[in-house]
Amino acid sequence: MAEEREKNKLTVLQLLPALESGGVERGTLEVAQALIEHGHRALVISAGGRLVAPLTKIGAEHFTWPIGEKKFKTLLLVGKLRKFLLEQHVDIIHARSRIPAWIAWLAWRGMNPSTRPHFVTTVHGLYGVNRYSHIMTQGERVIAVSNTVRDYILHEYPDTVPWRIQVIHRGVDGEAYPHGWKPDPAWQQAFFSQFPHAAGKLLLTLPGRITRLKGHEDFIELIARLKRRGLPVHGLIVGGASSSKQRYLHKLRYRVRSMGLEGDLSLTGQRDDMKNILAVSNLVLSLSSQPESFGRTTLESLRLGIPTAGYDHGGVGEILRTVYPCGLLPFDRIDEACQRIVHLLQQPEPVPAGDFFPLQAMLDQTLALYEQLARTPRR
Repeated sequence: MAEEREKNKLTVLQLLPALESGGVERGTLEVAQALIEHGHRALVISAGGRLVAPLTKIGAEHFTWPIGEKKFKTLLLVGKLRKFLLEQHVDIIHARSRIPAWIAWLAWRGMNPSTRPHFVTTVHGLYGVNRYSHIMTQGERVIAVSNTVRDYILHEYPDTVPWRIQVIHRGVDGEAYPHGWKPDPAWQQAFFSQFPHAAGKLLLTLPGRITRLKGHEDFIELIARLKRRGLPVHGLIVGGASSSKQRYLHKLRYRVRSMGLEGDLSLTGQRDDMKNILAVSNLVLSLSSQPESFGRTTLESLRLGIPTAGYDHGGVGEILRTVYPCGLLPFDRIDEACQRIVHLLQQPEPVPAGDFFPLQAMLDQTLALYEQLARTPRR
């Protein structure tokens, strides 16, 4: 039996730019842990970050390479990666981002087709349509994180063979996000001490990094309109701003001040307690101006049982139509969106409990794809 397990043991290499934070990074850890638990070997190449420690703690191996840098010298990693794949006896290469995918594909293409690893890509986003992004459709198997992404691939890259695409929805661990969970009173006291204007109010939360695409200006306008209607609301913008987004952050702060909303809206910055903030919210919003590929935070808040609303497009619309259709908001019609939000605040419809979009399904389907591909003759 031990010999059979060793024979079927896979070595899977995941590649991504860094391991700081975000859904792609968390998914990398989750897949690595599932591989380890099933007796496989999990390797990750990235530039490193704060998630390296938890990755290695579960038994995965991390290799620090600048594989996500948009620099010509990154091409020098092609030969190094080809050698690495041979030395580590890699069975599956799984590229999760565009530059790592280019390096992986160039290394893989130069190997013996009869002995090289199998090549998998995941399309995590609705990227700009160009040759640079086209690489994400070049895997022997292409994972789409939603039906929205599958439709995008087939529409924008019609040369992609449909059977190579497999929809594997991203998932959430129901044990980590149990329906009805609330943070302990000590955390709540500390949080509302830090943001005293939010205490005792109807909390509307917009999670997401500070960028023009996430709908922060729409959110500020909605808070202003809700205040004019006399609703006791407080808005929370939860997310950090990179160095390149500081000017936009200052613009948002100025907009809040100029509209007289300093006591009605808080920008919390980057937080490591997002789950707690979602759980004490009365309504979580997704207002991205461009369709999201999936919408993991939307799913997390719904799994906690928190009413959630978002523009009816992309992966967020896909999730809401499945789980909480009353949360669908019309895009670019802010009057109608505001009216629906008022209804959700005054007469909130309960979020159904259920194991929708479970993490285990994502992991089982991903490992099944690896194992099926490993049995497929190399080409």
